[in-house]
Amino acid sequence: MSAPYSLKVVLFGPESTGKTTLAGQLAAHYQTVWVPEFSRFYQEQKGAGCNLEDVIPIAEGQLQWEAEASVRASRLLICDTDILETKVYSQIYNGTCPPWLLRMVQGNPGDLYLLTDIDLPWVPDGIRDRPHQREEIYRQFKAELEERNLPFATISGDSAARLQKAIRAVDEFLKKE
Repeated sequence: MSAPYSLKVVLFGPESTGKTTLAGQLAAHYQTVWVPEFSRFYQEQKGAGCNLEDVIPIAEGQLQWEAEASVRASRLLICDTDILETKVYSQIYNGTCPPWLLRMVQGNPGDLYLLTDIDLPWVPDGIRDRPHQREEIYRQFKAELEERNLPFATISGDSAARLQKAIRAVDEFLKKE
């Protein structure tokens, strides 16, 4: 199925780095829809920590939400994470990743990743659990993008600065399309 949007912009990075806020702001700015993080919904419904057996249902849910949102999207589909984020977290939490997810990641890349920096304060919320590993986890996210040679821009600063940097990155990418 071909998606009606032309560019999938993915907010990507460690927990508590402003991805959800920025996804909503970008969707409003570009007058499009955004896809929430399915993993958060899944974990809240489960009421317990996730493990390796949860990785595939989380990835399937994220893909389903993206497909559903894509029919309502304008030129852009904004995603508050994607299955590549699920892959990175599977490796962080489980030390491995299911082969199915590795195959699915290959066929579902974002067009532009906005890597959210760890310069915002970490805020506990009942799901977030690694405040002392932020630098290490950030490096893993960045390395994943670099190893896959995926286009990305690093987004840092306060909320207003992040939004402006993200808009500039998306606008620059749109000029190339």
